[in-house]
Amino acid sequence: MPVSATLAVDFGTSNSAAAMLEQGTLRRIALEPGAETLPTAVFFPEEGGAMRIGSAAAEALIAGEDGRYMRALKSVLGTPLFHEKRLIAKRRRTLAEIVTAFLVEVKTRAEAQTGRAFDRVLSGRPVHFHSSDTARDAAALADLRGCYEAAGFAEVEFLYEPEAAARSCQEADRPGELGLVVDIGGGTSDFSVFRAAPEGIEILASHGIRLGGTDFDRSVSLSHAMPLLGLGSQLRRPLGEGLLPVPNALYVDLATWAMIPFLYTADTLRAARDMKRHAVEPEKFARLVSVLEDELGHELAFAVERGKIAANSGTPGAAIEMGVIERGLAAPLTAGALAAALTEAGEQLRHAMYETLHRAQVTPMQIGAVVLVGGSSLMRLVADEARAVCPGARLRRSEAFTAVIDGLALATA
Repeated sequence: MPVSATLAVDFGTSNSAAAMLEQGTLRRIALEPGAETLPTAVFFPEEGGAMRIGSAAAEALIAGEDGRYMRALKSVLGTPLFHEKRLIAKRRRTLAEIVTAFLVEVKTRAEAQTGRAFDRVLSGRPVHFHSSDTARDAAALADLRGCYEAAGFAEVEFLYEPEAAARSCQEADRPGELGLVVDIGGGTSDFSVFRAAPEGIEILASHGIRLGGTDFDRSVSLSHAMPLLGLGSQLRRPLGEGLLPVPNALYVDLATWAMIPFLYTADTLRAARDMKRHAVEPEKFARLVSVLEDELGHELAFAVERGKIAANSGTPGAAIEMGVIERGLAAPLTAGALAAALTEAGEQLRHAMYETLHRAQVTPMQIGAVVLVGGSSLMRLVADEARAVCPGARLRRSEAFTAVIDGLALATA
């Protein structure tokens, strides 16, 4: 019987990872071949069959297989939607059951890779799943704990993600120096002020907000992609004179990764067709109807994400390529336009960093190093805001996608 051990799990909005300490040495566990991280995505074939996760889920979507693709499941923890039964691939399921099945697969693959049995888990968690809503925050943690327990873990512990990241990078810090971890993930942004010491780190304060890469995607989608589908247009009144603005709720959901699978209903399609009939610019609403009829929401979301990454890197001619909806359709996206679309996000990040420093009772000039962590920390606005808040600090990037899981594994000691 294999000896039981503690598995470290970073269950993220966009990507997940697992690791352990093996004879005191950190070991990242490949949850799919040749990769240290696993996309937090699932795919249910329409005609039944095993749920696919990670890259296999995305490959099924790209290949055009019939079924339901889902991503960003972490963002609905703590909401009523998490426990509602929905018809997914001809079977009624809850998102809680889907997250549990995902974690079962993580546990199974980790045990197969290591030859160990894992009945204990140390999981990362954001400082706040939901900003300024303590009840929903507590419900989200309870939801996640329940999924881990249902997945077969007898003991479940949690550690704030930015504190885990601080543990993983402590060797690079100068003893006694104050550092600020800026961890920007897919769904949340988390911050920790820490003091480096030879024997470890001291956490002075942690803070977090519900803002991440999927929110960046939504802002870019609403400002650049959705107007080509009718957002911001006008509708003729069914009775009488005058025009009405197009309601934006459908577009907000279509721009939100977690909500896309729930838009493919007869009622939503009927509403889109009705808007097309009354539209001043019906050609735009024909595109919206096509997205819903052909279930192209995730393809559009991936196109927005690719366009965002290209514009962030300064790629000439960056655009949101929407040819999957209509041949030649694209929304140009320059670096300046991207920055404008994310202005509000930048302000939120800056305020959250100042709030973290305030809670730690330190001034910006006392911070010696700002450590950028998380996939979305690669966005230019994150570094810009960090420099604005802590102009005297060294800015350094940790392992963007593995700093949290490394720190979690180290913490299992």
